[in-house]
Amino acid sequence: MAFRPPMDRPIGICFGRGRIARCGGAPVTPQPSPSALPPPMPKTASRCVVEASRGAHVFEVADYSLHKGIGVGRSIRSATFDVGGYEWSVLFYPDGKAENAEDCVAVGLELMTADAGVVRASYQFGLISQTTGEPWFVAESRTVEFHTHTIWSRRDLMKRNQLEASQYLRDDRLAIQCAVTVVKETRVLEARAVPEIDVPPSDLVADMGRLLDQGDGADITFEVQGESFPAHRTVLASRSQVFRAELHGQMKERSVDRIVISDMQPAVFRALLRFIYTDALPPMDDLSKDDSLEITRHLLVAADRYAMERLKLICAQILSKSLDVESVTTTLALADRHNCSGLKDACIEFIISSNKMDDVTKTQGFANLKRSCPCVLVEVLEKAGKLRKI
Repeated sequence: MAFRPPMDRPIGICFGRGRIARCGGAPVTPQPSPSALPPPMPKTASRCVVEASRGAHVFEVADYSLHKGIGVGRSIRSATFDVGGYEWSVLFYPDGKAENAEDCVAVGLELMTADAGVVRASYQFGLISQTTGEPWFVAESRTVEFHTHTIWSRRDLMKRNQLEASQYLRDDRLAIQCAVTVVKETRVLEARAVPEIDVPPSDLVADMGRLLDQGDGADITFEVQGESFPAHRTVLASRSQVFRAELHGQMKERSVDRIVISDMQPAVFRALLRFIYTDALPPMDDLSKDDSLEITRHLLVAADRYAMERLKLICAQILSKSLDVESVTTTLALADRHNCSGLKDACIEFIISSNKMDDVTKTQGFANLKRSCPCVLVEVLEKAGKLRKI
């Protein structure tokens, strides 16, 4: 006969608020969800970095026989030497350091630095052969702690009778080598690596070049032999004192929005504006060398006119590297008129040191120089005369 549960006690799971219970049974406590668990604890890490400084000192004991008999525990001392930023001294005990080892010679190492605190170091003593020059070392010590005037020693370096019969003592001379290793520990807290942020190069020059090319917000226009050049008063005034006086001072150009320039080529004014906005000259790859140099000469004049010293020096540098017999006198006259002392000196040096003085004097430029700038010609001849005397 099949079992049937009573109708008043149904079997199943009842869901209650905050707990799960079997009907008719004890409540079951729910397990916490993952979101209810405490957050993980932050972790830090550190590491111990050991730095070792090593050095050695040779202590030569002359007249060994005269030092014997000074007494047990008494020593002779080496000069101080530096290892790891501390001063040290080697001690030699010819009659031994302790009563129970008086038949042995002993050596010691003393920390001489005042107020040194605790210094951790190891040391190793050896004797140097008087015949081969090679050292013989005893076992290295463990790392020990030194304080100021602490002495750590090797009481049984060698039996005295063995030493006196060995190759380490010759002509009453003994050489002791002491190797010292100073150990410094540094504990470093390792920070979590911070990702680096890449910073792109400045695009200010490109932005200023676009501002000039597109003319957005331009408030002044220059007319140069039929070509119009829109520009921005503030930019011009910030780069040139002359433009500042013209556009923001008491001059008549302050109240106009169009200025006519009749004594400058458009290509030169275009290059001038490009330099004002971008601090660089425009490319001139499409021009011949002569045309490029001609624009550079006119640009030097414009730079002098608008008091732009950096542009003036750039033009002078370009011209100084392109001097030749035909053009040097023209460039010299230009340098003299616009107070370019560096370019002027370069021209004079080219004329007097290139062994082409005769060729230069035959050019039309030299004739023009003699007529228009006789004082410069005198300067050239004076420097040439001084050079011949040397």
